[in-house]
Amino acid sequence: MAVKRKKKPLQPLTTAQQLGSLVKSARDIMRKDKGLNGDLDRLPMLTWVMFLKFLDDMEKLGEESAKLEGKKYKAVIEAPYRWRDWAEQDEGITGDELIAFVNQEEAVRPNGSKGPGLLAHLRSLESANGKDRRDVVARVFSGVINRMNNGYLLRDVINKIDGIHFTSSEELHTLSRLYESMLKEMRDAAGDSGEFYTPRPVVQFMVAVTNPKLGETVLDPACGTGGFLNETYEHLSKLVKTTGDRKTLQRSSIHGQEAKSLPYMLCQMNLLLHGMEYPDIVYDNSLARKVTQIGDRDRFDIILTNPPFGGEEETGIKNNFPADKQTSETSLLFLQLIMRLLKRPEKNNGKPGRAAVIVPNGMLFGDGVCGRIKEELLKNFNLHTIVRLPNGVFAPYTGIPTNLLFFDRSGPTKQIWYYEQPLPEGRKNYTKTKPLQFKEFADCIKWFDKKRRDADDYAWKVPVKDVLKYDDQGDLLSVNLDIKNPNSQEALEHLPPEQLAADILEKEKRIIEIMEEVKAELEGVG
Repeated sequence: MAVKRKKKPLQPLTTAQQLGSLVKSARDIMRKDKGLNGDLDRLPMLTWVMFLKFLDDMEKLGEESAKLEGKKYKAVIEAPYRWRDWAEQDEGITGDELIAFVNQEEAVRPNGSKGPGLLAHLRSLESANGKDRRDVVARVFSGVINRMNNGYLLRDVINKIDGIHFTSSEELHTLSRLYESMLKEMRDAAGDSGEFYTPRPVVQFMVAVTNPKLGETVLDPACGTGGFLNETYEHLSKLVKTTGDRKTLQRSSIHGQEAKSLPYMLCQMNLLLHGMEYPDIVYDNSLARKVTQIGDRDRFDIILTNPPFGGEEETGIKNNFPADKQTSETSLLFLQLIMRLLKRPEKNNGKPGRAAVIVPNGMLFGDGVCGRIKEELLKNFNLHTIVRLPNGVFAPYTGIPTNLLFFDRSGPTKQIWYYEQPLPEGRKNYTKTKPLQFKEFADCIKWFDKKRRDADDYAWKVPVKDVLKYDDQGDLLSVNLDIKNPNSQEALEHLPPEQLAADILEKEKRIIEIMEEVKAELEGVG
């Protein structure tokens, strides 16, 4: 017999303070369930429950919009599996009945009929063309397992989550607070595998200077919770002028891949909330493919990523790479993959693929396999810019110094520009309470976009011949990209007197050139 349920009106989005309180209460309840093994179980559990609440709120908004336009709304999840059907009522199904409905392949549903259980139904969703939100939901729940044993505690968790209202896409910062609290714990848990989630100011900077255009394809092969993809979507959304532009943005612009279930689920949820209708995120290890088999159809215009570093890959993964460049170091494997995934200009109307990649400092001076990979990068790609980030950017999750590599497939490297991003005046490093801010990149962005770059206290260039070193037989000796700022106080203190004098004369010469240019401009105006 169908149960008649009172329809709840749409509520405003939960405030950040309310959200934090509700999430904390839900997690406190989950700590009482013996089926959950610490936060590594509680986080996925909480995430998929929230995903269903979020999706139902989005469905309600879609239904209201369709009604106003006189159209029929095609639901992603239909009764009796919608959140409102089984979770919304405080006095809804609970205990063993709730656990059975969620877990079992076949169960008694909230309306009294028999059919697939909740998770079984969600995994079975599919669309006619294989490319809409039903398919996204099926992928998200393909690996979801409910580990809670106590149905009464699960009901308490559901009641808490039901107090969160995702009904205003304009207030995304509130949901971001939830992500941040989860990511902090994920960072702590993932530290041993080298996974550190990228601070948003760094993501914003990398997207800003890479400057994706509509019609270009963008990939993050280690997308985590979707930071680069979300920022790219926001960037491209500002360029949309027509329905055709919107179709391009939605269907063919943004692509990602993630190997772990929790970040994958958060990425899908995050992109859906930002407005993507069908996020193209593959749930798999990007390194699980032979790089020699990558063809032009597999390549992308832009790659933006912060691949894991410090972790190790198994032998089967290493065998996907050339014999002389096999390593267990994930960042080096990802760098090779990224190089091969960039579009070749001769197959892309003359436009070379370009990349912005975060790498640990050790990669800059590493030898052996690392050196051979860098040699290939410099000989076959244009590594035009390296931005050296200051200490503490990833604090408190790692103190490893990091760098941003910017390269494209326009030809071999001739010279490399370096930019040392400074700390704010009076600071020695960043901390958890005083992190990096996007506005601090303002000077670097202006410098980056110049057609003619100038060397200054933070910027310098190095010819590639000073980096690639060979012996008399032509064998590679070293590829040292760890070039210190020659204008730093420390570097100046160790320069010989004749080089100091030469540097001063060079700067004086440049000052005179600038003054002559200004004088000529003033005379032209007069």
